[in-house]
Amino acid sequence: MTTRQAADGRRTPTTLPRTIGRWVLGAFLLLAGISHLSWNREAFLAQVPQWLPLDGDLVVIASGLVEITLGGALLALPRWRVPVGWVVAVFFLAVFPGNISQFVTGTDSFGLNSDLSRGIRLAFQPLLVLWALWSTGAWRDRRDWRGFPGSRTSQTH
Repeated sequence: MTTRQAADGRRTPTTLPRTIGRWVLGAFLLLAGISHLSWNREAFLAQVPQWLPLDGDLVVIASGLVEITLGGALLALPRWRVPVGWVVAVFFLAVFPGNISQFVTGTDSFGLNSDLSRGIRLAFQPLLVLWALWSTGAWRDRRDWRGFPGSRTSQTH
């Protein structure tokens, strides 16, 4: 077991599997973000829900930039892994409506050309949320992170 310094200055334990999980997730987000801006741009555009009142291309570019930023943060900011883990989890929740829309509308993209394949992908989205929370220790350290709503260190007496 190794230790990392938390945002509040405490040294918190992290295990090698969590660290590797965080690195893999960070690399995954970096690659996905870069693909938003280049070779998979059309595929991501097909996933933007029609009901979203924003330009689809803007959504693809913005979400790609967010993924690049989050992936980089997971790799380069280990001291901030807990808050970054929460932001990554929220990001995965924020893009979930696009996955639902793809399933409901039967939109083919990324080789997902059947309800079964789109449904399987839909089922994996919650696993990404859990991966972000586990690999960063965000769920485990949720009460000890300074400034996090409900944390022991944010409450004043």
